[in-house]
Amino acid sequence: MDSQLKALIVDESPIRAAIIEAGLREAGFSEVIRLDTTVRLIARIGEIDPDIVVIDLANPQRDTLEQMFLVSRLVKRPITMFVDQSDAEQTRAAIEAGVSAYVVDGLRRERVKNIVEMCVTRFRAYSRLEGDLSQARGALEDRKTIDRAKALVMKARGIDEEAAYALLRSTAMNKKKRIVEIARSILTASELLG
Repeated sequence: MDSQLKALIVDESPIRAAIIEAGLREAGFSEVIRLDTTVRLIARIGEIDPDIVVIDLANPQRDTLEQMFLVSRLVKRPITMFVDQSDAEQTRAAIEAGVSAYVVDGLRRERVKNIVEMCVTRFRAYSRLEGDLSQARGALEDRKTIDRAKALVMKARGIDEEAAYALLRSTAMNKKKRIVEIARSILTASELLG
């Protein structure tokens, strides 16, 4: 682990937080900050700007878990949660919410390093997949935009699909723009005129 990384521990218990901190320091974290409350947690995470968040909930209540799941969706950082008790529904909800590691009854100093490393690895893999999915969705939307513009050009010019695409492509090259930008302009003009 990079020694310049900053970790945030969220735990009401100083004893349990000390166990996590010792494990994080063994993992190479030089800066470890502890919060003993979840009040204003999202805002505090934004202020502290940690590279990883480790949350320890001895006996999580449903409301507390829901808040933690909201945090995991919003902060876009690796989150490790240690809990003493859980059920299948809570575990599933944690994973669906984006918690990178959800550890039940497993808080021991010697395990923290491996769990944190796995958490960061899983988070990075998930982030890459999320980025790939977002890129694929964007490409699909671009393709739909180009197809709609192509259809308008075909109708307006009385040409076939291949010729319409060639016209879009050459216009894009002449204007030094992407084909999708030209397609969007055609759709916008069509809306104004139609």
